[in-house]
Amino acid sequence: MPAWLILILVGVVLVILGIATEIGQFLIWIGVIVLVVSLVLGLLGRSRT
Repeated sequence: MPAWLILILVGVVLVILGIATEIGQFLIWIGVIVLVVSLVLGLLGRSRT
């Protein structure tokens, strides 16, 4: 499982359960940022080859 997916899943579970919603939202945002960065780097890597 990719790191961004784990972060988003843990964040969503925390928000749904109502436990540490601030931390859950933070994990969701970190997961989204990691996903976007990895997609951009992947596209840049493909365009170079």
